Amino acid sequence: MNNNIKPTLEQLLEFPCPFAIKIMGVSSGQLIGEVSAIIGQHCPEFNADRDLSYKSSNKGNYLSITATITAQSKAHLDGIYQQLNQHSLVKFTL
Repeated sequence: MNNNIKPTLEQLLEFPCPFAIKIMGVSSGQLIGEVSAIIGQHCPEFNADRDLSYKSSNKGNYLSITATITAQSKAHLDGIYQQLNQHSLVKFTL
């Protein structure tokens, strides 16, 4: 077996599946609403009250958000990540 071959996301996950998206952004009154709106465009079943958690950084400058969604495919995840990463308040996603 060749240990240099890395499995693809499709090989690691069985879609649809629960998936946690981590978002780090500038702490602002708008970030949670903006993230919720972006994810809601891609995931109609998304409910921010149920599927979103967040925590402020020690100094309060940044906000770490975890959004749990039902991922339908790699393309579905790619679309969400692309739109999140294009937002001016989002610093990075995992």
